[in-house]
Amino acid sequence: MISVTVKLFAAYRDAFQTEELRLELAETACAADVLEQLLRDRPELERWRTVTRFGINLNFVPPETRLQAGDEVVLIPPVSGG
Repeated sequence: MISVTVKLFAAYRDAFQTEELRLELAETACAADVLEQLLRDRPELERWRTVTRFGINLNFVPPETRLQAGDEVVLIPPVSGG
């Protein structure tokens, strides 16, 4: 198992009522697995699945990017406003 920090923004932050989570994932986990776990906990966020972007350690990455222990993962749904 690996431990990662997940930073939450917009709809994700609102749904979880926090800006950050710690998750334990399989050593083979990728960025998309973080989203899968969060959607299991908060199915109302399903509408954001296809438009969410991923970041790992301050870099935008594709969903299939493998995670490493200690990574900081960011889920970024579309946002609006000024």
